[in-house]
Amino acid sequence: MVPRSAAVRAAGLGAVGVALVALLAGCGVGDAFDGFGWPKGGITPQAQRMYDLWIGSVVAALVVGFFVWGLIFWCVVRYRKKGDELPAQTRFNLPIELIYTVVPFLVIAVLFYYTAVVQTDVSRLSRNPDVRVEVVAFQWNWEFRYLDAPGSGGQPVSTLGTSDSIPVLVLPVGRRIRFEEISKDVIHSFWVPELLFKRDVFPGEIARNVFEVTIDREGAYVGRCAELCGSYHSMMNFELRAVSPEEYQRFIAAKQAGRSTPEALQMIGESPLATTTQPFDTKRVQDPRGPGSGS
Repeated sequence: MVPRSAAVRAAGLGAVGVALVALLAGCGVGDAFDGFGWPKGGITPQAQRMYDLWIGSVVAALVVGFFVWGLIFWCVVRYRKKGDELPAQTRFNLPIELIYTVVPFLVIAVLFYYTAVVQTDVSRLSRNPDVRVEVVAFQWNWEFRYLDAPGSGGQPVSTLGTSDSIPVLVLPVGRRIRFEEISKDVIHSFWVPELLFKRDVFPGEIARNVFEVTIDREGAYVGRCAELCGSYHSMMNFELRAVSPEEYQRFIAAKQAGRSTPEALQMIGESPLATTTQPFDTKRVQDPRGPGSGS
């Protein structure tokens, strides 16, 4: 029979473990261990919240793991065989049973709570987003329609990928952006690795997926289809170009004036064609001779 004092010590170790989780989660331990396998470099607040949840979950798992391993080795040493006499047999130990029933429940409850909070925050839709973009996927390219920017004929201005050029989706930093996804044929998936988030794109208006992000870092980020959708799935790339709100407004104004996407990008001082295609070189990158000179 395990002594009652052992149960008290186990409870004390459990309390120390909980305190250690809180301490490590707040000390940048994830950065010290390279994110425990979670991709770094997220460019949205939502990505940072998911990163924090991952670090907290891994730290909690490690604390529980070391605690269990410690108990195993302690029992091996403390209660190893010392003779031929059969040790005292017991049917139960109430304090220990309460501990190994309550503690796992508390761990699961805490992880469930924070997972639900982060998931709700990541999936939350605002009443009035600053920018609305319709993502139209088709085999094997993309069209991005700026729903708040009507062009000639009242239709939203858009960027359409072709067999010769990767579509560039231009968006402002510091603004709430809503993506409304639709597929023209099969299931695709809209994925920008730096968002640390992706959503499948289903055919049909009823199955339209909608989500929102706020980008907080300017730059050019590769985007991909993350759902096997046919022969040229690996070539179905796009580029997300995050610019300042002022540059974004100038870009939209140029598009509304009838400029092509490369021309509108050049007018705001940006590279006219996509430049981030790695790790797959689709050979549809900026030509030094400028747009229209081939690829």
